[in-house]
Amino acid sequence: MDTKHLHKRREELMRIMGDGVAIVPTAQVCARNRDVYFPFRADSDFYYLTAFPEPEALAVFVPERTEGQFLLFCRDKDPERELWDGPRTGPEGARAIYGADEAYPISMADRIIPALLENRRKIFYSMGRHTGLDARTIGWLNEVRSHARAGVAAPAQIVDLDHILHELRLIKHPEEIKLMRQAARISAGAHRRAMRACRPGMHEYELEAELLYEFKKQGSEFPAYSPIVGGGRNTCILHYIENRAVLKDGDLVLIDAAAELDGYAADITRTFPVNGRFSGPQRELYEVVLAAQCAAIDTVRPGNHWNDPHDRAVRILTEGLVSLGLLKGPVEDLIASGAYRRFYMHRTGHWLGLDVHDVGDYKVDGNWRMLEAGMTLTVEPGLYVHEGEDVDPRFWNTGIRIEDDILVTQSGCEILSANAPKTIDDIEQVMRSHRPARECSARRA
Repeated sequence: MDTKHLHKRREELMRIMGDGVAIVPTAQVCARNRDVYFPFRADSDFYYLTAFPEPEALAVFVPERTEGQFLLFCRDKDPERELWDGPRTGPEGARAIYGADEAYPISMADRIIPALLENRRKIFYSMGRHTGLDARTIGWLNEVRSHARAGVAAPAQIVDLDHILHELRLIKHPEEIKLMRQAARISAGAHRRAMRACRPGMHEYELEAELLYEFKKQGSEFPAYSPIVGGGRNTCILHYIENRAVLKDGDLVLIDAAAELDGYAADITRTFPVNGRFSGPQRELYEVVLAAQCAAIDTVRPGNHWNDPHDRAVRILTEGLVSLGLLKGPVEDLIASGAYRRFYMHRTGHWLGLDVHDVGDYKVDGNWRMLEAGMTLTVEPGLYVHEGEDVDPRFWNTGIRIEDDILVTQSGCEILSANAPKTIDDIEQVMRSHRPARECSARRA
Protein backbone atom coordinates (compact mmCIF):
# COMPACT_ATOMS: atom_id res chain seq x y z
CA MET A 1 0.00 0.00 0.00
CA ASP A 2 1.28 3.48 -0.93
CA THR A 3 0.99 5.44 2.31
CA LYS A 4 2.54 8.70 1.03
CA HIS A 5 -0.80 10.46 0.72
CA LEU A 6 -1.83 9.22 4.17
CA HIS A 7 1.42 10.57 5.61
CA LYS A 8 0.67 13.99 4.09
CA ARG A 9 -2.82 14.03 5.64
CA ARG A 10 -1.44 13.14 9.04
CA GLU A 11 1.30 15.76 8.78
CA GLU A 12 -1.26 18.40 7.86
CA LEU A 13 -3.41 17.51 10.85
CA MET A 14 -0.48 17.56 13.27
CA ARG A 15 0.75 20.89 11.92
CA ILE A 16 -2.60 22.42 12.86
CA MET A 17 -2.72 20.69 16.25
CA GLY A 18 0.51 22.04 17.61
CA ASP A 19 1.26 20.92 21.18
CA GLY A 20 -1.46 18.34 21.69
CA VAL A 21 -2.47 14.71 21.29
CA ALA A 22 -5.25 13.55 18.94
CA ILE A 23 -7.23 10.41 19.68
CA VAL A 24 -9.20 9.01 16.73
CA PRO A 25 -11.19 5.77 17.10
CA THR A 26 -12.64 3.63 14.37
CA ALA A 27 -16.31 2.57 14.30
CA GLN A 28 -17.76 -0.07 16.58
CA VAL A 29 -19.04 -3.45 15.45
CA CYS A 30 -22.85 -3.42 15.53
CA ALA A 31 -25.05 -6.45 16.18
CA ARG A 32 -27.83 -7.06 13.65
CA ASN A 33 -29.49 -9.83 15.59
CA ARG A 34 -28.40 -12.85 17.62
CA ASP A 35 -24.88 -13.94 16.53
CA VAL A 36 -25.14 -11.85 13.34
CA TYR A 37 -23.42 -8.51 12.80
CA PHE A 38 -23.74 -5.75 10.27
CA PRO A 39 -20.82 -5.65 7.81
CA PHE A 40 -18.08 -3.59 9.42
CA ARG A 41 -17.13 -0.30 7.85
CA ALA A 42 -14.40 1.87 9.40
CA ASP A 43 -15.18 5.32 10.79
CA SER A 44 -14.61 7.87 8.02
CA ASP A 45 -12.34 10.19 10.02
CA PHE A 46 -10.24 7.26 11.19
CA TYR A 47 -10.05 5.79 7.70
CA TYR A 48 -9.09 9.17 6.16
CA LEU A 49 -5.97 9.22 8.32
CA THR A 50 -5.06 5.52 8.46
CA ALA A 51 -6.82 3.47 5.72
CA PHE A 52 -6.92 0.75 8.37
CA PRO A 53 -10.01 -1.41 7.69
CA GLU A 54 -10.32 -3.56 10.81
CA PRO A 55 -12.49 -3.04 13.91
CA GLU A 56 -11.25 -2.52 17.47
CA ALA A 57 -8.65 0.04 16.48
CA LEU A 58 -7.53 3.44 17.75
CA ALA A 59 -5.15 5.98 16.22
CA VAL A 60 -3.16 8.44 18.31
CA PHE A 61 -1.21 11.39 16.87
CA VAL A 62 1.50 13.12 18.88
CA PRO A 63 3.19 15.97 16.95
CA GLU A 64 6.98 16.24 17.16
CA ARG A 65 7.35 13.11 19.26
CA THR A 66 10.80 11.76 18.46
CA GLU A 67 9.86 8.14 19.13
CA GLY A 68 7.05 8.29 16.57
CA GLN A 69 4.13 10.62 15.87
CA PHE A 70 1.53 8.11 14.59
CA LEU A 71 0.60 5.27 16.93
CA LEU A 72 -1.95 2.64 16.00
CA PHE A 73 -3.61 0.33 18.49
CA CYS A 74 -5.26 -2.71 16.90
CA ARG A 75 -6.20 -6.34 17.47
CA ASP A 76 -3.24 -8.58 18.11
CA LYS A 77 -2.62 -11.64 15.96
CA ASP A 78 -4.69 -14.59 17.23
CA PRO A 79 -4.43 -17.85 15.27
CA GLU A 80 -7.53 -19.34 16.91
CA ARG A 81 -9.79 -16.36 16.10
CA GLU A 82 -8.26 -16.00 12.65
CA LEU A 83 -9.28 -19.58 11.94
CA TRP A 84 -12.90 -18.45 12.33
CA ASP A 85 -12.85 -14.80 11.21
CA GLY A 86 -9.91 -14.50 8.83
CA PRO A 87 -6.46 -12.93 9.04
CA ARG A 88 -5.71 -9.96 11.26
CA THR A 89 -3.13 -7.33 10.39
CA GLY A 90 -1.68 -7.14 13.89
CA PRO A 91 0.74 -4.49 15.16
CA GLU A 92 3.59 -5.63 12.92
CA GLY A 93 1.39 -5.34 9.84
CA ALA A 94 0.10 -1.97 11.02
CA ARG A 95 3.65 -0.68 10.86
CA ALA A 96 4.67 -2.42 7.64
CA ILE A 97 1.47 -1.94 5.62
CA TYR A 98 -0.19 1.19 7.01
CA GLY A 99 2.85 3.25 7.96
CA ALA A 100 2.34 3.45 11.71
CA ASP A 101 5.44 4.68 13.53
CA GLU A 102 4.50 2.50 16.47
CA ALA A 103 1.76 -0.11 16.81
CA TYR A 104 0.48 -2.01 19.84
CA PRO A 105 -2.30 -4.43 20.74
CA ILE A 106 -5.50 -2.55 21.57
CA SER A 107 -5.41 -4.16 25.01
CA MET A 108 -2.35 -1.98 25.83
CA ALA A 109 -4.07 1.36 25.17
CA ASP A 110 -4.88 2.03 28.84
CA ARG A 111 -1.26 1.45 29.79
CA ILE A 112 0.38 3.54 27.02
CA ILE A 113 -1.89 6.50 26.25
CA PRO A 114 -1.71 8.32 29.61
CA ALA A 115 2.05 8.67 29.20
CA LEU A 116 1.49 10.22 25.77
CA LEU A 117 -0.69 12.91 27.35
CA GLU A 118 1.90 14.02 29.88
CA ASN A 119 3.04 17.64 29.51
CA ARG A 120 0.80 18.20 26.51
CA ARG A 121 -1.49 21.25 26.44
CA LYS A 122 -4.53 19.80 24.66
CA ILE A 123 -6.36 16.62 23.83
CA PHE A 124 -7.99 16.66 20.39
CA TYR A 125 -10.94 14.31 20.57
CA SER A 126 -14.54 14.22 19.27
CA MET A 127 -16.45 13.90 22.53
CA GLY A 128 -19.93 12.37 22.46
CA ARG A 129 -19.59 10.04 19.49
CA HIS A 130 -18.20 7.00 21.35
CA THR A 131 -19.64 6.86 24.86
CA GLY A 132 -17.34 4.16 26.15
CA LEU A 133 -14.22 5.86 24.82
CA ASP A 134 -15.39 9.21 26.25
CA ALA A 135 -15.17 7.72 29.73
CA ARG A 136 -11.80 6.09 29.04
CA THR A 137 -10.38 9.37 27.71
CA ILE A 138 -11.46 11.19 30.88
CA GLY A 139 -9.89 8.34 32.84
CA TRP A 140 -6.58 8.76 30.98
CA LEU A 141 -6.69 12.50 31.66
CA ASN A 142 -7.39 11.99 35.36
CA GLU A 143 -4.51 9.53 35.61
CA VAL A 144 -2.13 12.20 34.30
CA ARG A 145 -3.61 14.75 36.71
CA SER A 146 -2.89 12.42 39.60
CA HIS A 147 0.83 12.83 38.92
CA ALA A 148 0.80 16.60 39.37
CA ARG A 149 2.90 16.52 42.56
CA ALA A 150 5.60 14.73 40.58
CA GLY A 151 5.81 17.74 38.26
CA VAL A 152 3.74 16.22 35.44
CA ALA A 153 1.42 18.66 33.67
CA ALA A 154 -1.90 17.40 32.33
CA PRO A 155 -3.69 18.73 29.24
CA ALA A 156 -5.83 21.74 30.18
CA GLN A 157 -8.27 21.44 27.28
CA ILE A 158 -10.21 18.86 25.33
CA VAL A 159 -10.67 20.31 21.83
CA ASP A 160 -13.29 18.99 19.44
CA LEU A 161 -11.37 17.37 16.59
CA ASP A 162 -14.32 17.37 14.18
CA HIS A 163 -14.00 20.90 12.86
CA ILE A 164 -10.27 20.65 12.17
CA LEU A 165 -10.41 17.25 10.53
CA HIS A 166 -13.58 17.94 8.57
CA GLU A 167 -12.12 21.09 7.07
CA LEU A 168 -9.20 18.97 5.84
CA ARG A 169 -11.58 16.40 4.37
CA LEU A 170 -13.59 19.04 2.52
CA ILE A 171 -10.89 19.64 -0.12
CA LYS A 172 -10.19 16.40 -1.94
CA HIS A 173 -6.69 15.27 -2.86
CA PRO A 174 -5.94 13.77 -6.31
CA GLU A 175 -6.01 10.19 -5.01
CA GLU A 176 -9.45 10.82 -3.49
CA ILE A 177 -10.77 12.33 -6.73
CA LYS A 178 -9.53 9.30 -8.65
CA LEU A 179 -11.52 6.99 -6.36
CA MET A 180 -14.60 9.17 -6.62
CA ARG A 181 -14.42 9.10 -10.42
CA GLN A 182 -14.27 5.32 -10.29
CA ALA A 183 -17.16 5.10 -7.83
CA ALA A 184 -19.24 7.36 -10.09
CA ARG A 185 -18.32 5.31 -13.16
CA ILE A 186 -19.42 2.08 -11.47
CA SER A 187 -22.63 3.71 -10.29
CA ALA A 188 -23.43 5.15 -13.71
CA GLY A 189 -22.99 1.69 -15.21
CA ALA A 190 -25.42 0.29 -12.67
CA HIS A 191 -28.03 2.90 -13.61
CA ARG A 192 -27.62 1.96 -17.26
CA ARG A 193 -28.06 -1.67 -16.32
CA ALA A 194 -31.28 -0.89 -14.45
CA MET A 195 -32.64 1.08 -17.41
CA ARG A 196 -31.94 -1.82 -19.75
CA ALA A 197 -33.52 -4.35 -17.39
CA CYS A 198 -36.67 -2.42 -16.50
CA ARG A 199 -40.02 -3.86 -17.61
CA PRO A 200 -43.64 -3.37 -16.50
CA GLY A 201 -44.57 -6.06 -14.00
CA MET A 202 -41.15 -6.24 -12.35
CA HIS A 203 -40.80 -5.56 -8.66
CA GLU A 204 -38.77 -2.62 -7.44
CA TYR A 205 -36.43 -5.05 -5.66
CA GLU A 206 -35.60 -6.71 -8.98
CA LEU A 207 -34.15 -3.43 -10.23
CA GLU A 208 -32.37 -3.03 -6.90
CA ALA A 209 -30.80 -6.45 -7.49
CA GLU A 210 -29.50 -5.30 -10.88
CA LEU A 211 -27.85 -2.31 -9.21
CA LEU A 212 -26.26 -4.33 -6.42
CA TYR A 213 -25.00 -6.93 -8.88
CA GLU A 214 -23.25 -4.29 -10.96
CA PHE A 215 -21.74 -2.64 -7.88
CA LYS A 216 -20.23 -5.92 -6.68
CA LYS A 217 -19.18 -7.05 -10.14
CA GLN A 218 -17.16 -3.86 -10.58
CA GLY A 219 -15.39 -4.15 -7.24
CA SER A 220 -17.48 -2.00 -4.90
CA GLU A 221 -17.44 -3.21 -1.29
CA PHE A 222 -20.78 -1.67 -0.30
CA PRO A 223 -23.60 0.46 -1.65
CA ALA A 224 -22.91 4.01 -0.50
CA TYR A 225 -26.38 4.05 1.13
CA SER A 226 -29.61 2.06 1.07
CA PRO A 227 -30.84 2.17 -2.55
CA ILE A 228 -34.09 3.97 -3.32
CA VAL A 229 -36.09 2.28 -6.10
CA GLY A 230 -39.58 3.75 -6.21
CA GLY A 231 -42.19 3.43 -8.94
CA GLY A 232 -45.42 5.42 -9.42
CA ARG A 233 -46.55 7.10 -6.22
CA ASN A 234 -43.37 5.89 -4.49
CA THR A 235 -41.36 8.33 -6.62
CA CYS A 236 -42.80 11.05 -4.37
CA ILE A 237 -41.42 9.53 -1.14
CA LEU A 238 -38.02 11.17 -0.74
CA HIS A 239 -36.32 8.43 1.32
CA TYR A 240 -38.32 5.42 0.16
CA ILE A 241 -36.31 2.22 0.70
CA GLU A 242 -38.99 -0.48 0.99
CA ASN A 243 -38.51 -1.37 -2.69
CA ARG A 244 -41.27 -4.04 -2.72
CA ALA A 245 -43.96 -2.68 -5.08
CA VAL A 246 -44.72 -3.77 -8.65
CA LEU A 247 -43.57 -1.41 -11.43
CA LYS A 248 -46.55 -0.49 -13.57
CA ASP A 249 -46.84 0.34 -17.26
CA GLY A 250 -47.15 4.12 -17.70
CA ASP A 251 -45.44 4.99 -14.40
CA LEU A 252 -42.05 6.49 -13.75
CA VAL A 253 -39.43 4.83 -11.55
CA LEU A 254 -36.98 6.90 -9.51
CA ILE A 255 -33.66 5.27 -8.57
CA ASP A 256 -31.34 6.94 -6.08
CA ALA A 257 -28.45 4.52 -5.70
CA ALA A 258 -24.66 4.49 -5.91
CA ALA A 259 -21.58 2.51 -5.03
CA GLU A 260 -18.87 3.04 -2.46
CA LEU A 261 -15.28 2.32 -3.48
CA ASP A 262 -12.47 2.11 -0.94
CA GLY A 263 -14.58 4.23 1.39
CA TYR A 264 -15.57 6.91 -1.13
CA ALA A 265 -19.20 7.38 -2.11
CA ALA A 266 -20.97 8.24 -5.31
CA ASP A 267 -24.57 9.51 -5.21
CA ILE A 268 -26.67 9.38 -8.39
CA THR A 269 -30.40 9.67 -9.02
CA ARG A 270 -32.14 8.99 -12.31
CA THR A 271 -35.85 8.92 -13.13
CA PHE A 272 -37.17 7.09 -16.18
CA PRO A 273 -40.36 5.51 -17.57
CA VAL A 274 -41.05 1.89 -16.64
CA ASN A 275 -42.15 1.12 -20.21
CA GLY A 276 -39.26 2.97 -21.85
CA ARG A 277 -41.13 6.02 -23.12
CA PHE A 278 -42.06 9.24 -21.33
CA SER A 279 -45.70 10.32 -21.52
CA GLY A 280 -46.54 13.92 -22.35
CA PRO A 281 -46.99 15.14 -18.74
CA GLN A 282 -43.95 13.17 -17.59
CA ARG A 283 -41.88 14.71 -20.35
CA GLU A 284 -43.05 18.23 -19.48
CA LEU A 285 -42.19 17.88 -15.81
CA TYR A 286 -38.93 16.09 -16.52
CA GLU A 287 -37.70 18.85 -18.83
CA VAL A 288 -38.26 21.41 -16.07
CA VAL A 289 -36.17 19.41 -13.60
CA LEU A 290 -33.45 18.77 -16.15
CA ALA A 291 -33.27 22.47 -17.06
CA ALA A 292 -33.01 23.34 -13.36
CA GLN A 293 -30.24 20.82 -12.82
CA CYS A 294 -28.21 21.97 -15.81
CA ALA A 295 -28.57 25.61 -14.77
CA ALA A 296 -27.54 24.77 -11.21
CA ILE A 297 -24.46 22.85 -12.38
CA ASP A 298 -23.45 25.86 -14.48
CA THR A 299 -23.11 27.88 -11.27
CA VAL A 300 -20.64 25.42 -9.70
CA ARG A 301 -17.30 27.16 -10.04
CA PRO A 302 -14.64 28.67 -7.75
CA GLY A 303 -15.71 32.00 -6.30
CA ASN A 304 -19.44 31.27 -6.35
CA HIS A 305 -21.27 30.55 -3.13
CA TRP A 306 -22.47 27.16 -1.92
CA ASN A 307 -26.07 28.31 -2.18
CA ASP A 308 -25.86 29.59 -5.77
CA PRO A 309 -26.84 26.21 -7.33
CA HIS A 310 -29.87 25.99 -5.03
CA ASP A 311 -31.00 29.53 -5.80
CA ARG A 312 -30.65 28.92 -9.52
CA ALA A 313 -32.53 25.62 -9.37
CA VAL A 314 -35.37 27.13 -7.34
CA ARG A 315 -35.86 29.88 -9.90
CA ILE A 316 -35.95 27.52 -12.89
CA LEU A 317 -38.24 25.07 -11.09
CA THR A 318 -40.62 27.85 -10.05
CA GLU A 319 -40.75 29.27 -13.56
CA GLY A 320 -41.49 25.77 -14.86
CA LEU A 321 -44.22 25.17 -12.31
CA VAL A 322 -45.89 28.42 -13.37
CA SER A 323 -45.62 27.59 -17.06
CA LEU A 324 -47.24 24.17 -16.45
CA GLY A 325 -50.02 25.67 -14.34
CA LEU A 326 -49.02 23.95 -11.10
CA LEU A 327 -48.36 27.31 -9.44
CA LYS A 328 -49.99 30.65 -10.11
CA GLY A 329 -48.62 34.11 -9.50
CA PRO A 330 -45.45 36.16 -10.06
CA VAL A 331 -42.30 34.04 -9.90
CA GLU A 332 -40.57 36.43 -7.48
CA ASP A 333 -43.48 36.28 -5.05
CA LEU A 334 -43.67 32.48 -5.24
CA ILE A 335 -39.95 32.22 -4.45
CA ALA A 336 -40.11 34.76 -1.63
CA SER A 337 -43.08 33.03 -0.01
CA GLY A 338 -41.64 29.55 -0.46
CA ALA A 339 -44.71 28.42 -2.41
CA TYR A 340 -42.48 26.19 -4.57
CA ARG A 341 -41.80 24.00 -1.50
CA ARG A 342 -45.17 22.38 -2.09
CA PHE A 343 -43.47 20.52 -4.96
CA TYR A 344 -39.78 20.94 -4.10
CA MET A 345 -39.10 20.52 -0.40
CA HIS A 346 -35.40 19.65 -0.18
CA ARG A 347 -32.07 21.31 -0.84
CA THR A 348 -30.26 21.06 -4.16
CA GLY A 349 -27.16 19.26 -2.93
CA HIS A 350 -24.67 18.31 -0.23
CA TRP A 351 -20.97 17.64 0.15
CA LEU A 352 -19.80 14.23 -1.05
CA GLY A 353 -16.78 12.12 -0.12
CA LEU A 354 -16.03 9.44 2.46
CA ASP A 355 -19.59 9.99 3.68
CA VAL A 356 -22.42 10.29 1.20
CA HIS A 357 -23.52 13.38 3.15
CA ASP A 358 -19.95 14.42 3.67
CA VAL A 359 -18.46 16.66 6.31
CA GLY A 360 -17.61 20.35 6.10
CA ASP A 361 -19.40 23.55 7.06
CA TYR A 362 -21.82 25.07 4.57
CA LYS A 363 -21.50 28.51 6.13
CA VAL A 364 -18.46 30.39 7.41
CA ASP A 365 -19.01 33.28 9.82
CA GLY A 366 -22.70 33.21 9.00
CA ASN A 367 -22.23 33.47 5.22
CA TRP A 368 -22.57 30.79 2.58
CA ARG A 369 -19.21 29.22 1.90
CA MET A 370 -17.30 30.06 -1.27
CA LEU A 371 -16.70 27.11 -3.57
CA GLU A 372 -13.06 26.09 -4.07
CA ALA A 373 -11.29 23.72 -6.43
CA GLY A 374 -11.21 20.22 -4.95
CA MET A 375 -14.62 20.36 -3.32
CA THR A 376 -17.08 17.65 -4.34
CA LEU A 377 -20.85 17.97 -4.09
CA THR A 378 -24.12 16.76 -5.52
CA VAL A 379 -26.62 18.75 -7.56
CA GLU A 380 -30.07 17.16 -7.28
CA PRO A 381 -33.18 19.25 -7.91
CA GLY A 382 -36.54 17.52 -8.11
CA LEU A 383 -40.31 17.95 -8.35
CA TYR A 384 -42.90 15.79 -6.59
CA VAL A 385 -46.62 15.93 -7.32
CA HIS A 386 -48.67 13.78 -4.94
CA GLU A 387 -52.06 12.34 -5.74
CA GLY A 388 -54.83 14.65 -4.57
CA GLU A 389 -52.93 17.89 -5.17
CA ASP A 390 -55.17 20.65 -6.50
CA VAL A 391 -53.53 20.54 -9.93
CA ASP A 392 -54.05 18.79 -13.25
CA PRO A 393 -54.44 15.07 -12.32
CA ARG A 394 -52.20 14.13 -15.25
CA PHE A 395 -49.26 15.12 -13.03
CA TRP A 396 -50.34 13.12 -9.96
CA ASN A 397 -47.97 10.49 -8.54
CA THR A 398 -45.09 11.94 -10.52
CA GLY A 399 -41.81 12.37 -8.67
CA ILE A 400 -38.68 13.33 -10.60
CA ARG A 401 -35.18 13.86 -9.25
CA ILE A 402 -31.97 14.12 -11.26
CA GLU A 403 -28.72 13.97 -9.30
CA ASP A 404 -25.09 14.13 -10.36
CA ASP A 405 -21.74 14.20 -8.57
CA ILE A 406 -19.74 17.36 -9.23
CA LEU A 407 -16.08 18.21 -8.71
CA VAL A 408 -15.17 21.89 -8.46
CA THR A 409 -12.16 22.50 -10.72
CA GLN A 410 -9.87 25.49 -11.18
CA SER A 411 -11.90 26.75 -14.15
CA GLY A 412 -15.40 25.45 -13.42
CA CYS A 413 -16.56 21.94 -12.65
CA GLU A 414 -16.46 18.32 -13.77
CA ILE A 415 -19.51 16.06 -13.74
CA LEU A 416 -18.12 12.83 -12.33
CA SER A 417 -21.33 10.91 -13.05
CA ALA A 418 -21.77 12.10 -16.64
CA ASN A 419 -21.95 8.52 -17.96
CA ALA A 420 -25.39 8.00 -16.43
CA PRO A 421 -27.96 8.93 -19.16
CA LYS A 422 -30.24 11.78 -18.20
CA THR A 423 -31.69 13.46 -21.29
CA ILE A 424 -35.03 12.09 -22.44
CA ASP A 425 -33.59 11.01 -25.79
CA ASP A 426 -30.62 9.25 -24.20
CA ILE A 427 -32.76 7.43 -21.64
CA GLU A 428 -35.27 6.26 -24.21
CA GLN A 429 -32.48 5.16 -26.53
CA VAL A 430 -30.80 3.07 -23.81
CA MET A 431 -34.08 1.44 -22.88
CA ARG A 432 -35.21 0.89 -26.48
CA SER A 433 -31.96 -0.57 -27.77
CA HIS A 434 -31.97 -3.41 -25.25
CA ARG A 435 -35.58 -4.51 -25.46
CA PRO A 436 -36.58 -7.65 -27.39
CA ALA A 437 -37.31 -6.99 -31.05
CA ARG A 438 -40.87 -8.34 -30.75
CA GLU A 439 -41.65 -5.91 -27.94
CA CYS A 440 -40.22 -2.98 -29.91
CA SER A 441 -42.27 -3.96 -32.97
CA ALA A 442 -45.45 -4.26 -30.94
CA ARG A 443 -44.92 -0.84 -29.44
CA ARG A 444 -44.29 0.77 -32.84
CA ALA A 445 -47.48 -0.83 -34.13
